[in-house]
Amino acid sequence: MLFETLESTGHEQVVFCHNRDAGLRAIIAIHNTTLGPALGGVRMRPYASTDEALEDALRLSRTMTYKNALAGLNVGGGKAVIIGDPKRDKTEVLFRAFGRYVDSLGGRYITAEDVGTDVNDMENIYLESEYVTGVHQVHGGSGDPAPFTAYGALQALMASMQHKLGHEEVGKASIAVQGLGHIGMELVKLLRDRGAKLYVSDLDSARVERAVTEYGAEAVKPEDIYDVNADIFAPCALEGAINPETLPRLKCKIVCGTANNQLSSLDVGDELHARGILYAPDYAVNAGGVMNVSLEIDGYNRERAMRLIRSIYHNLGRIFALSQSEGIAPQRAADQIAESRILSIGKLKMPLGRATPRLGTLRGN
Repeated sequence: MLFETLESTGHEQVVFCHNRDAGLRAIIAIHNTTLGPALGGVRMRPYASTDEALEDALRLSRTMTYKNALAGLNVGGGKAVIIGDPKRDKTEVLFRAFGRYVDSLGGRYITAEDVGTDVNDMENIYLESEYVTGVHQVHGGSGDPAPFTAYGALQALMASMQHKLGHEEVGKASIAVQGLGHIGMELVKLLRDRGAKLYVSDLDSARVERAVTEYGAEAVKPEDIYDVNADIFAPCALEGAINPETLPRLKCKIVCGTANNQLSSLDVGDELHARGILYAPDYAVNAGGVMNVSLEIDGYNRERAMRLIRSIYHNLGRIFALSQSEGIAPQRAADQIAESRILSIGKLKMPLGRATPRLGTLRGN
């Protein structure tokens, strides 16, 4: 059954990692390495089952393939998940055990920080493997990727405003931010610095209070954030925020946030498009973090990283232009651009005389 699943999703490799003494139960999913080694973070969550963890790893790793391709990076897509509560189950030995599994892949997968993990966890992985990014600068890394992800999201938001509203003056916009985790709070800070009117929600009341106190945001109950009459809705929590139940409630002109897999389906993206709501594809918006850590592979330079992240503005412009010219939703336009680059580079790398790879091997058809 697992092989049938991998055939349908187009994955190259899935590794199940278990160390009873360390308390490690993890899954590494490598989706596509056409462009280079699979780069993607390791997420830690208290998944209800192994099946749920596997589904998350497969979905997120495929998204990384598209994110890295659209960002113009020479890396493929992968992701890892650790089953456990990040508030309770983190230990040095757990992440070192995970690092040994990463190392055993010999560079086919390079890991990084994600939801539920941080730079200190990356340091513990680094003790066992060189195939990790986002470590402290003393080890040649760039540290916490959240500020870079938020900065990239700001570029995407400005590009979206320019396309939809005819200007990119953030201070003239009202923005509803859903989710005040590390990246969400960094984005709130950047938006406030530019004078935006902010509405915020989070399940953690302490985070909301901080956003209200430090950044002058207006608090909204989590269940009411979809109903806010703001110019922009920024989903920065977990996936599936835009779905058939929440979509009709939106009063915004633009959806642009940092959460992964914001759309519950491509059909939802089509419906947003039909309603005249501009959707900035999530994996284009939140690429700043992976752009930043990707530079660690060949030697990190912060100035170069910031220049690369600013290209997100241009990437969104390409997506919106294709969406407009082809009459398709931006998510489908983004997928086309990413797939085109992967297939083009794949042909370039193939030995002479070999057959052209099928698109289905990427899409999982």
